[in-house]
Amino acid sequence: MMRDGNHNRQFPACDRGTARVSLTLVLAALVAGCASDGRYPSLALRDAERAEGSFEPVTTDIQAPRPAPLATAAENRLGGLVATARESHAAFRAAVPSARRAVAAGANGGVTSDAWAAAQVALADLDSKRSATSVPLGDLDILYVDSTLAFQEIEQVAQARDIVIALVAEEDRILQELRARIRL
Repeated sequence: MMRDGNHNRQFPACDRGTARVSLTLVLAALVAGCASDGRYPSLALRDAERAEGSFEPVTTDIQAPRPAPLATAAENRLGGLVATARESHAAFRAAVPSARRAVAAGANGGVTSDAWAAAQVALADLDSKRSATSVPLGDLDILYVDSTLAFQEIEQVAQARDIVIALVAEEDRILQELRARIRL
């Protein structure tokens, strides 16, 4: 192997050290140029800006405005949305035992086995039922935002949302548990 003096040339350590010192001096000079020369006002606290004495808060008898009652149409719709979510949740719960059996049967089968395919169909069915439960949640979210923007009481809407959120969360936990048992 031939060595070419130009390609494998190593720079001596003193050259690198000198370069570092030079770079440091150049940077120090640049930073020093940024220092104030007195032409700009100080940012220190001025005498007029110091707080002296005490201020008494002004007391008023003005009460904050209260939100308007929830619109009757929205109030009537709440019960229907929660009922729809509960119905689809009941259908989900009714499908869980057969899905558990299908997942247990397909858990040890290969991806090409009929048992594994049946388990995937059962999981897809549960996903479909979960989607049906979450549709009323979307409607409740819209109702919540609309009521908030209209400055209406939102307590009833929030309670209905919490009920449906709990139903969807339960379904999510069951689906997660079943998916963890079967290989994808």
